[in-house]
Amino acid sequence: MNADAALDAFESFEEKWGTSYPAISKLWRSAWENFIPFLDLDIEIRNLLSTTNAIESLNARFRRVIDARGHFPNEQSALKVLYLAVRSLDPKGTGKQRWITRWKPILNVRAVSFHDRMPETANI
Repeated sequence: MNADAALDAFESFEEKWGTSYPAISKLWRSAWENFIPFLDLDIEIRNLLSTTNAIESLNARFRRVIDARGHFPNEQSALKVLYLAVRSLDPKGTGKQRWITRWKPILNVRAVSFHDRMPETANI
């Protein structure tokens, strides 16, 4: 979807629902210029940005391990606990193939779109 199609869809939404939900229309109007660059991204990257389940799951796991330990003597020990929490997601490394299959299209698009920001070793 491009910016013109998005604007057409938003205007049709506004015609149907604008009087019932004026706050939504106002919110979208005020954020429209910030939203438009999102439409220029490839669909794989848009899907990644729109999906937060994995991020929320990881954050919940981080909160659990941090809350279970209370405080840390230094930053190094906190980072070690977070590292171990991430490692516990796939302790034997058997999920690597599934991970590569799921993320390879996104990484490829990212490597092309943002080649100036990615190190060479990040390409799979």
